[in-house]
Amino acid sequence: MVANAPDPGALERLIGFGRDLRHRGLPVGTGRIVTFCRAAGALGLLDRDDLYWAGRSSLISRPEDVEAFDEAFAAWFGTGFRLELPIPGSPPDVDGMGDDERALEGDDLDDRVMAREWHELEEDALTDGEASIRIVASAAEMLREKSFGDLTEEERLRVSHLIRRLALQLPMRHTRRYRAAPSGARFDVRRTLRRSLRTQGEPFERAWRDRGRRTRPLVLILDISGSMAPYSRALMQFAFAAMAAGRRVEVFCFGTRLTRVTRTLRTKDPDRALREIGHLVEDWEGGTRIGASLKELVDGWSQRASIRGSVAVICSDGLERGEPDLLRDQMAKLRRLVHKIVWVNPLKGSPHYEPLARGMAAALPSIDEFLPGHNLESLEELSRALAD
Repeated sequence: MVANAPDPGALERLIGFGRDLRHRGLPVGTGRIVTFCRAAGALGLLDRDDLYWAGRSSLISRPEDVEAFDEAFAAWFGTGFRLELPIPGSPPDVDGMGDDERALEGDDLDDRVMAREWHELEEDALTDGEASIRIVASAAEMLREKSFGDLTEEERLRVSHLIRRLALQLPMRHTRRYRAAPSGARFDVRRTLRRSLRTQGEPFERAWRDRGRRTRPLVLILDISGSMAPYSRALMQFAFAAMAAGRRVEVFCFGTRLTRVTRTLRTKDPDRALREIGHLVEDWEGGTRIGASLKELVDGWSQRASIRGSVAVICSDGLERGEPDLLRDQMAKLRRLVHKIVWVNPLKGSPHYEPLARGMAAALPSIDEFLPGHNLESLEELSRALAD
């Protein structure tokens, strides 16, 4: 037997114990068995109690599995088990032995068997791990593509957390003033001459000036009418993520009337904020009057909120119950106030959707970007559009 190799009989019993737990219905994957063998090897000289706790901590994680684990352990190891194992970090190096070692050690068939079994075990663990990663990635991709209206309550909670963690970047704009920059549109003569004094009048280091950049205001106008009920909560989570990205964000809700919820969303507890908004907004899941709500926004908030020069994002299905002419006029006024209008319509996620509703048709001439908003993937697309 190789001096630094695991005892074949001991290692076989450890592996067999892990597999027996799996046969008893416990969720013991190959990766857990490998961890158990490594833990046993790290402890070196083992008695029954050491081995028990090595297995208890590495092979199971649920309290309801302890009883089945104890029964299997008693059946496999009895009361007097004791062995000595080096750390099984790598398989026994049988082929690396010299002739003298082979002569001293004798038949190495068991070593070869255990080396091959250890290789197979680690390969199985790697395969299981890769399969788990593929399953998790596939589930996450399905969750990204699934419509908000089709989510279960558990999936809704998971998606809400993912939306709040979106790396949202607010839109930027160039300022009028120029400032020093590593490169830019204007050659800075004064700074270049000052630098040349350090090089005997030779202008080796040229200086430049360029226009600065600052955050452009973002205005979110969210439809919380009855037809938008499957999507309203997710859009509120997106608004919360936007609020966390910067201070120059305004959020309004509308159904039959407009309600500003900016201050309510400026908190670290989104669930509490949503509850407060539910009490604050009187027409939640009611009718839809987009034109009248936009008129209230333009007339009442264009001077008090950061509307001018902003990127306005209207999230609505466009199912207007008011006069489409009013909506058309107010969209034109809003377009003159803001830098860009992005309309997010959950119905656009359908491959057969056409903006034929009279409200949507009236708004289209003033829209710069028309995006879907029915799932997590579409909100990721919206966050990229805002950054651009």
